[in-house]
Amino acid sequence: MGRVIVFGSLSQDLHLHMDRHPLTGETVMSEDIEYRFGGKGANQAVAAVRAGAESIFVGKVGDDPQGHEYLARLAAFGVDTSRMEVVAGAPTGTAIIYNDRDGENMIVVAPGANHRMGHADLDKLEDLRRDDVLLMPLELPHDVVTAAVHRAAESGARVILNLAPFAPLPQAVLAQCDPVVVNEYEAELLERAGIEVPSLLQTLGTRGSRWGELQVPSVPVTVVDTTGAGDAYCGTLAARLSLGESPEVAMRAASEAAARCVEHPGAQPPHS
Repeated sequence: MGRVIVFGSLSQDLHLHMDRHPLTGETVMSEDIEYRFGGKGANQAVAAVRAGAESIFVGKVGDDPQGHEYLARLAAFGVDTSRMEVVAGAPTGTAIIYNDRDGENMIVVAPGANHRMGHADLDKLEDLRRDDVLLMPLELPHDVVTAAVHRAAESGARVILNLAPFAPLPQAVLAQCDPVVVNEYEAELLERAGIEVPSLLQTLGTRGSRWGELQVPSVPVTVVDTTGAGDAYCGTLAARLSLGESPEVAMRAASEAAARCVEHPGAQPPHS
């Protein structure tokens, strides 16, 4: 049985709720601001441990109250935080999330300590094993992500790369990932860039998800907030694959986790 090692980002999430998103140059009023926990890496690490895997998070926080609170929160969920680092002089990453009345969101990220991740941090992956899964989003410097993919490929570990936020990484890098996970918009950007990915898993919203010839349905839910649904999917997928389950079983479990995620506000469950 392998582990899920998430090499990624975290952020304090500032949520603003409004009837509709503002247009360029427009001011709209929101409800009271809400402070939550997010960042693709942390969301995925929490999802992985909740799905039954040993979940290790490699990332950085600022030496501020938000960072120390986040470390304690991850540990309370059961995420292994022994490879995390507190960075002096850098703020913990922050995301501002605009939610409209239909539950759709727009997100702006200030990476802070996340972008202090460098090539030296690859040493924290030196014990990768063949049955491990290295899970990464693209909220870190792209050269560091690319180097981590190569490191994992050399070890024989499975790499799952969530190509979000989208960037046209070299085709040779994406070819080492199994799978590359994208949503419909990111899949369109891949196609426009002329990049072919041998192992591509596309999430399709209410139409489920597709990985090659395999397609599974979504789970019908009442949407409260779509923030973090893709992260819940990725973390659960990685967990179930690390536990030796088939792609179809892993995808069905991931769809169920994504459905549960949109039923509550915020990217992560409110309590550990």
